[in-house]
Amino acid sequence: MAMDNWQRSSFCGEGDACLSVAATPGRAIRLTETGDPARSILATDPDTWAGFLRSLKESHRHD
Repeated sequence: MAMDNWQRSSFCGEGDACLSVAATPGRAIRLTETGDPARSILATDPDTWAGFLRSLKESHRHD
């Protein structure tokens, strides 16, 4: 099985409380907390992930 190419959030500072994201060849988006030693992983599809990001960006514009 190929290893996921995890990317750490650009908003992450120092420490382990960071979100890491990886896209898989099967069109799944995988999410995990960088500091999670068990590597608990949440998975979603690209359309749902894009909607989540749009929602976050939209709510940030109103702050």
